Amino acid sequence: MVETQVYFIGAGPGDPELLTVKGQRLINKADLVLYAGSLVPVEIVAGAKAGAKVEDSAPLNLEETHDLMMETVRAGGMVARVHTGDPSLYGAIREQIELLDRDGVTYAVVPGVTAGFAAAAAAMKSYTVPEVTQTLIFTRLAGKTPVPEDEDLRKLAAHGSAMCIYLSAGNPEGIQTELLAGGLAESTLVVMAYRVGWPEEKIVETELGRLAQTARTNDFIRQTVFLILPGQGVEDAGTAKSLLYDETFKHMYRK
Repeated sequence: MVETQVYFIGAGPGDPELLTVKGQRLINKADLVLYAGSLVPVEIVAGAKAGAKVEDSAPLNLEETHDLMMETVRAGGMVARVHTGDPSLYGAIREQIELLDRDGVTYAVVPGVTAGFAAAAAAMKSYTVPEVTQTLIFTRLAGKTPVPEDEDLRKLAAHGSAMCIYLSAGNPEGIQTELLAGGLAESTLVVMAYRVGWPEEKIVETELGRLAQTARTNDFIRQTVFLILPGQGVEDAGTAKSLLYDETFKHMYRK
C-alpha cells in the first residue's frame, strides 16, 4: 500500500475539542502543518510535533500552498492540510487535489464538524421535524461568488425545507428578501450563529421577518451561519413527534 503523503483535515468550527481524534493524531504526526489561519484557531495546530513546520496559508495563493506541500513531500515528509469545518463544504480542496494528482502525490480527506451542525448543537435545534421537513439544504446567497440560477435562494426556499446558509452575512437583507419571496412565512424560526465554536460565540434566535434587523443589531456581518427552521417556531411547538420512540411503533428491535 502506498503511504499517504497529504491529508486534508477538517478542523471543525473552532472549538479544539471538536477536532476529530483522527485529525488530531495526523496533525501531531505531520512534518508540515498548513492551516487556514483566518478561520482555524492556532490551538488546533498547537499539538504539532517538535521540529514540524507550521505555516498559516491565509496570505498564500494556490500555487504557493502547493509549493510548500511539495517541498515536504519531496523530502519524504507528510503534510496535514488543515481546513475549517469540513473540507467537503466550501473547502476549496478540488483545485488543490488537481495539482496533487498532476504531481503524482497521494492524499486522503479526514472529515470535520461543519459550522452548520455545530450551530444546531449550540442552539439545541434539530433540522428535521416529522411531518414538516425531512430535508436540509446547505447553500449561500449569490455575491462576489455567483450561484447557479437554478439554486437561487428563493427557488430553494420554495421547497419549505430546513436550510443552513453560509457565506452570506454581509447581505442579511438579501437573505430575508429571497426567503420571503420563496414563500417562507415571516414567522419562520431563524437561528443566527456567530463564530460558533470560538470563545466569542453568540447564538441568537429570531423570526424570518426580522432577520435583517436582528443581524444588523448584533453586528453579524461576517462569520455567521443562518439556520432556517420551518415548523419550529413557538406556534409549532409540540405538534409533531418522531415515531422512533413511540410505544406503538414496531421495528426489528422492538416487537
